[in-house]
Amino acid sequence: MKLCDSEEKIIQNLRDAGCDEKTVADILDCVKSGKDPECFRLLKKQRSRLLDAVHQEEKKIDCLDYLVYQMQKAKR
Repeated sequence: MKLCDSEEKIIQNLRDAGCDEKTVADILDCVKSGKDPECFRLLKKQRSRLLDAVHQEEKKIDCLDYLVYQMQKAKR
């Protein structure tokens, strides 16, 4: 992967994506050294973490929806 954007923009993008400082540093090192496969592996790992968090939050929403449903059903 070529450093097609400024280093600061890449760092900000990674932070915005929820990467911790170690992950930011690791990915930036990969970008600078041209280690594309490692770079993509780290990016996919972060994406997977984020997706797992989304799924956990969806389960919580489902629990609340079920509770609301049960409470409304009991009122009828």
